[in-house]
Formats: sequence, structure tokens, C-alpha cells
Amino acid sequence: MAPSVIVVGGGLSGLSAAHTIYLAGGNVILLDKNNFFGGNSTKATSGINGALTRTQVDEKIGDSVKQFYEDTLKSARDKARPDLIKVLTYKSAAAVEWLQDVFNLDLTLVSRLGGHSFPRTHRGHDAKFPGMAITYALMQRLEELTEAEPERVKVIKKAKVTAVNKEGNHVTGVTYEFNGEKNTLDGVVVLATGGYAADFGETSLLKKYRPDTYDLASTNGTHATGDGLKMLMAIGGQGIDLDKVQVHPTGLIDPKDPGSKWKFLAAEALRGEGGLLLNAKGHRFSDELGHRDYVSGEMWKQKEAKNWPIRLVLNSKASNVLDFHTRHYSGRGLMKKMSGKELVKEIGCSEDELKKTFHNYNEIAAGKQKDPFGKKFFHNMPFDINDTFHVALMEPVLHFTMGGIEINDKAQVLNADGKPFDGLYACGELAGGVHGANRLGGSSLLGCVVYGRVAGESASQYLFQKVLTGGVSTASQRLGQISLHIDPSNPGKISVEWGNGEGAASSSSGEGKVDQQKQQSAGPVMSKDADSKDPGKVSKPNEPSEFKIPEKEFSLEEVAKHNKKDDLWIAVKGIVLDVTNWLDEHPGGPQALFSHMGRDATEEFEMLHDDEVIPKYAASIVIGRVQGQKVTLEI
Repeated sequence: MAPSVIVVGGGLSGLSAAHTIYLAGGNVILLDKNNFFGGNSTKATSGINGALTRTQVDEKIGDSVKQFYEDTLKSARDKARPDLIKVLTYKSAAAVEWLQDVFNLDLTLVSRLGGHSFPRTHRGHDAKFPGMAITYALMQRLEELTEAEPERVKVIKKAKVTAVNKEGNHVTGVTYEFNGEKNTLDGVVVLATGGYAADFGETSLLKKYRPDTYDLASTNGTHATGDGLKMLMAIGGQGIDLDKVQVHPTGLIDPKDPGSKWKFLAAEALRGEGGLLLNAKGHRFSDELGHRDYVSGEMWKQKEAKNWPIRLVLNSKASNVLDFHTRHYSGRGLMKKMSGKELVKEIGCSEDELKKTFHNYNEIAAGKQKDPFGKKFFHNMPFDINDTFHVALMEPVLHFTMGGIEINDKAQVLNADGKPFDGLYACGELAGGVHGANRLGGSSLLGCVVYGRVAGESASQYLFQKVLTGGVSTASQRLGQISLHIDPSNPGKISVEWGNGEGAASSSSGEGKVDQQKQQSAGPVMSKDADSKDPGKVSKPNEPSEFKIPEKEFSLEEVAKHNKKDDLWIAVKGIVLDVTNWLDEHPGGPQALFSHMGRDATEEFEMLHDDEVIPKYAASIVIGRVQGQKVTLEI
């Protein structure tokens, strides 16, 4: 394989970097310590920010890039890094449209989240969580490329990178563990290993820098332990803003397991579409659309005043707009649908008290009263006690780490002298300083795509400069090695031929040819099977060839008996899965499976997954069929 860029981490940032490198004509090797790509990116529930996007223009939303920059600067407070914020905001529309154009994603629904002057958080109409839809599209396409062009795109899962290797200031590659063995890879390095909001181990960064958050529950997967950050700090990278940890106000409390360390997030979109936060007296106590640290702080004040628990309340209009979310949370037992009278009983306040709360709020929204909490934006009005509601219990949870490794606006990692390492880049949640003291909702996915692309571009440029100036071979070896061939029928298509030398590519055909495509062309990435009505649905890589569902049948009564954490079966689309020994393999974490112990989870499965994930990733845990049901899993 010709000189490659090594990308560590298969979340949205790493995937964005890998695709950017591929589109720029580079070769890429992607490593992830898990058996699945996606990281925390698949959990993102609100959307991706973009200012002055085509969608905003079509909707006549009067946003500007400058306004997005100002909103982000304000949110970042005293920790704002204008150079990094400028890249994040000024490249935001290009990032959103890259996803739309190259991966055929629908991102034409726009909402306003807390701290934003305009609606600018984009998601799709398909009802999937936007983080899942976006990340899955990039994940599928990359896996497709590993099959179509294995000489250019390689993936190694269950590969735990343990060290970044360097000579002086020059990074040479990484060391990783795979199947119990240590291996090294040489190349330019892009780290996209995520944050540390689930770092509860012996070397916990949370305990060191934010001990007050250590006992909170987390919305993160168990993998978010700051590995990459610790590795980079060990070689002289600079930690920045490590005490800036975002506590999200709305973690969903499971009534069956209220003390769990792992919580699902109630998307900010629920408050963005008009959800109210009410205390134990049935009163509002904050601007529901304020910055996350402000809303969390107001919730803690309510706890001190003994006004807990806090409930998030959606009326029927908001519930209809967010039908997917409410069905998903209800399916997990985290949200309940109820009448106004039932809500009064649930809260334990009087009917008059709740009516008064709703009346005052309606008056504020109509401009007849001033909101004591300064709320400016109101959606899906009015609130009426005779309506139906979706209701969930809430508590603040560890969510995102603004702190990370110090980078510049080219995504280069900086050393102790504030100078860039040679051949080392960082992006995504690992990169510190991008969001300052507080991150705006919708900017995590944006940070992943923008800085993933910046890191991919910077790493590609560095690699090509090395190739062209002899950084990967001696001058004599290089002579006559590289020649470019432009295809006259397709001017965007270039072939690069490498000769026989240290830097030569090897391909399965033995010809050593590497196809390149200009990035503005979506040609090599768009699939003929892509479907814009079903974002994330590109053609199916790794078609399972031998997958067969065992003939053995189990009744749902039998499935229901296996409803414990150490004996856990689930039925999906007419088949039975024994997930007992597979809990840690599940990309959504074990907690996501505990909600469905011993029962049929077809509806919840369909909300989040394409059928292909079972034969592709979980064939070994299919133990049979559901008695009396037709198998509807498409294989």
C-alpha cells in the first residue's frame, strides 16, 4: 500500500476525515478499538448546525455566518478561540451541503436550539436520529470502499491504539493492540478518539479536572475514556480547557433504574419545539432554551430547594412534530403519554396550579406578559390542560467535554512550544478549544464534520508534499515513480501510477494504479442504490452470503423468561436473539438492550437500524424464529 494516512477513531469525525482523504486521492487506514464504528456520534439527537445553508435560504431564514460566529463566541465565553470558532462557523454550510451532496442525506428540516439567534440545526424528515442517519451513511460508504478499493481504504476494528510514535517533533505512526499482539503502523496520523465524559477509571481525567462531575451519570458510550488525549499528552501535546465539561440538563431517568450510571439523552430538540421543564410544584423555573450550563444550574437550584423531580412536558403539537423521539423514548419506558388530569396527578400539584402555569406561559408567548426567565422563542403553542402530553423525568448528566488537545485552525496538534508536530492532526471531541467554555446544541456533529474535513485535508496535503518532495523515499528511488494520467472523457478523474520503489502502491491487480477524483464530484461516493427519501440508505456493503436463520422456534412466552442482564433474549422482526454475551458489542451500549429484555423490540429496532445490521454484525447471536410469526427481516 502506498503511503497512507492513519485515522484513529470511527465516529463521525474520523469517518469525515477518512472520506476527505479518500476524495483527495490519498490512501487511508482507519482503526477503532470497538467492533463497531459510530462512537457517540450515532447518539446525537438534535441535528447539525449550519449558517447560510441552501435549506435556510429556501426557508427564508435570515441567518448569517457572522451571527453564528457571534452566537458561538458568546457561548464560549472567556475561553473563546476566535480562530477555531471562525473555521467551525464559516465552514458550517459547506459541511452540511457536503453531507447532502456526497452522501445523499436529507437535512432539510431546521429547528432553533438554545443559544442560537436563528433556526440553524438541520436534521432529516426520515425520523431517524440525525447522528445515526449521518454517521451510518458515512460508515456504510466507507465499508463499501474497503471492498471496492482495498488497496486504498483499509479498516481494522477491535484495534486499540496504545501510543503515537514520534522521532523528535516528527510523528511516524501508531502502535496498536490487535488479538493480544502489538503492531505498529507508519504514516501520517489523524486522531479522532473522542472525549472523556465516561472516564471513570483509575486515570480519570474527570476526577482530576472536574471531581464535582465524577458521580453524575453519563450519556456517553463506555468507550469515551479520553485514550487519545492521554496518549497525546504523553508525547508533549497540550491539554486545554480540561475543566470545561458540559453537563446536559435533560438526561432521561428510567423509573425502573433511576440510579443507573448510564442515561439516554432527551434531545434538545424537545425543548426547541416547545417542551417545558416543570418542577415538583408544576412551576417553570428557567428559560428552557438557555445555554446548557445555565439550565443545568437552575435544575440544581430546584434540587436544593427540594423541588425535585423535574419533568419535561411536551404538548400534543410538539409531540406530533417529534413523533419519532416520543415513540422511541416511550418504547424504552422513559416517557409516558397522559392526559392533563393524569399529569396533575403525576406531578402531585393541584389542577389550578398547573392551569395557572399554562395560562401564564400562553400570555408570555402572546406578548401580553414578560417572561421572568427571559425566554424569547415559543413554539407549538398554546398549552391547554385538556390536551394530551408526553412526560419524562429529567436530571443533569455528563454529556460532552469541551476540553481536549490543543490544535490550530488547520487541525494540527501543537507541542509545548505552541508549534505543530509534523504529521499529527486531531479532530472531533478530542480537539480542545473549539467550543470554549460551553458548546451550543447542534455543534458537536458540526465540529466532527468541519474539523474531520480540515484534518483530512491537512493530512492529505502533508502526505502529498512528502511524496512529491521525497519524504517517503530517496530522490533516486523517486525518479520516474509518479506519473499522472488525465482521463479526457472525465476531466475530474485522474490516475496516479507509482513505480517500483519504497513509496510504491500495491494493488490487487498488480498494476499499482490509484484512482483519484476531485472532491467537488460526488461520483465515487454516491451509490446508484442511494435513496434520498431514506437518508443513510446507500448500497449495502459486505453483503452477507451465508446467513441463515435457524429453524428452531421459540414462543414469546419463552423469550419473556430470558429477561435478566445475565440471561437476555430479544425478539426482532420474527427472529430471536440471545444477546447475553453480546452486550458489550452493541454500539449503543448494554443499556440500550436492557430496555428490551425478554420482549419483542421490532418497533424500536426499525427506528434505528437497517435490517442488514443483524446478518452483517450479529449473525452469531440469532438462535431461532418467533413461533407463530412471519420473519420480516430482509436479508
